[in-house]
Parts: sequence; C-alpha cells; structure tokens
Amino acid sequence: MDAVSYAAAFVFPIAAVVGHYLGGGWNFLTPLVAFVLVPILDHLIGLDTRNPDDEARMADRVGYRLITWAAAPAQVALTVWAAWAFTRAGLSTTERAGLLISVGICNGGVGIVVAHELVHRLNSKVEPLLGGVILSTVCYMHWALEHVAGHHRMVSTPEDPSSSRRGESFYAFWPRTVFGTIRSAAQLHATRQQRKGRSTLDPRNGMLWAALVPAGWAAGLGFAFGPLAAGFFLAQAVVAFSLLELVNYVEHYGLARAEISPGKYERVTPLHSWNASHWLTNRLLFMLQRHSDHHANPRLRYQELRHFDDSPQLPAGYATMILLALVPPLWRKVMAPRIPTSPQ
Repeated sequence: MDAVSYAAAFVFPIAAVVGHYLGGGWNFLTPLVAFVLVPILDHLIGLDTRNPDDEARMADRVGYRLITWAAAPAQVALTVWAAWAFTRAGLSTTERAGLLISVGICNGGVGIVVAHELVHRLNSKVEPLLGGVILSTVCYMHWALEHVAGHHRMVSTPEDPSSSRRGESFYAFWPRTVFGTIRSAAQLHATRQQRKGRSTLDPRNGMLWAALVPAGWAAGLGFAFGPLAAGFFLAQAVVAFSLLELVNYVEHYGLARAEISPGKYERVTPLHSWNASHWLTNRLLFMLQRHSDHHANPRLRYQELRHFDDSPQLPAGYATMILLALVPPLWRKVMAPRIPTSPQ
C-alpha cells in the first residue's frame, strides 16, 4: 500500500475552503463529496480484500506516520480560518450553514479518524499528544482515554456506551453514547487519580483539561473574531462528534460477545465488529473500515490492518451506511438479515 494514497483524505478540507470561496451553495461542497460522490465511487471502484504484505506491515514506515501527524496542524488551521470566515460580513444563512457543516464533517470525518489512530499509539509521547490537539478542536478530548481503556475493553457488551444494540435507532443511541462516554471517561480518570493518590481536582486529571482546553478554544476564537466565532466553534464540534458517533453506531450495531460468567465476556475477535473493504473509503478513512482487525489487534497501525472474510460484512462503505442510519426503518430493513442470530 502506498502511503501517499492516504493523503486523499485531505480532499475534504480542501473542498471546504474552495467551496467557501466559490460562495453560495458551493459551501456544501464537502458534504456533497462525502455523501454523494464517495458512495458512487465506492460502488464503481469496488472492494479491495488484499491484505498487506510484509513490507507494508512495517509499523515504522515514516510516510504513513507523517500523513497522520500533518492532520493536527491542518485541523487547527482549518478551524481558526473557518471561525474567521464564518464571521465575515455579507454571508448568507445558507453560506454559514454550509461552512459549518463542511468543517464539522472535516473535523469529525478526517480529524477524529486520525486522532483515533494517534491515541492508540501509547508507546509514543508525540502521537497521543497530536491526537489530543485534534480532539480539543471538537470538544471531545475525554474520548481518548475512554476509547482505549473503556470501549476496547467492553466493546459489544451491554456495558459499553459506544456499542449500538440491535433494534436501537441512531437517535436513541446518540444521547446514550455521548453522555455515557463522558460518564465513563470521568470514572476512568477518577480511578487513575485515586490509584496515584491524587484528588479528582488535581490539575493532572485529564477530565479537567478535557473541559478547559475546548473552553479556551471557544473563548480565544470569541475574543479574536467575536461571539459568532465562538458559537461556530461549538456548533461544528457537535457536527463532528455526532459524525463520530454515527460511525460508532455503524461499526458495532447488533453484535454481541457471549457472557461466559457474570460480568465476564468472551475474548474480542474479528467477529465482533462490522467490516468493509471498499478501496476508496478505506483510503479516505485510514483503513478504519477494517474495524474487525482493529478491535482484535488494536496495536496494529492503520496500514497493517487486514481483511477477514468471516467478519460481519457491511453491504456498503461508511458514507452510504451513515445515510442509511439516519433513516431507522431503512437501516433496520438492510441490517436485520445480516446480524448474527446469536452472540458470537
């Protein structure tokens, strides 16, 4: 796999900037690319079920890392520019709405995906920090620890707020996962502080920074460009993390690990996450659709992830599945026949 191909993900922020300067309805260029063009191209290009060879599986290949590292400064620049652009005189409501949605899609659909890759690199000091910078721009810094220490441990069980249940609509899942993740993160950070003999109010508690840094972002942008910029920052963050939760909804819908004793579940395997091997979307999302292997082997870098034929397979790429998830009756009609009839 060529590392350069993953740079295709930057087409989304480029579309947001270009669309804004073209004006009018062009401000919706990013969602058009993401949810119209990409599904069409996914269908035309098709699947890529080949697994990486030994050379591609080398985790220390610099090119693969540099692309993810570049996402942090790019997201900061895009967020600051967009907050300024949002406050420009003469913009219509349509133009502002398009810009807000476009930036939310960029920061959630590219930014959080890259942050997901970076926060898993616990043997590095730099990469989790860069992931935290990205998450700070979408008010979701608490997600870093909860995802690694909470979601990966309890995935596909009733205890996991980020695993959607069979028959549960996205609209019911959203509040459960958003507030459940915050609650889980707070508990994890409090436990970590307690183990180190620190108060929950100690400045080294990550939950404090998860609240203060985004608040600082909003205050700083508001001071620099006016209150409208602060409102934009908070609104695009909601779009961004809602997109993340749509992806979470798709990735684990209806799948369950068997409970082998009270509160103890079978080991996570590639059977406990939905998989998709559409070539284009996997390049745009840094192989996130090979989610089955990611959960079974979370230490693998994105370019190392493998396709498994026996994993549950989505009928389309994430862009298409996200649109389906927004229409619950259609989602259930498509997914019900594909869900295993009993816990894996």
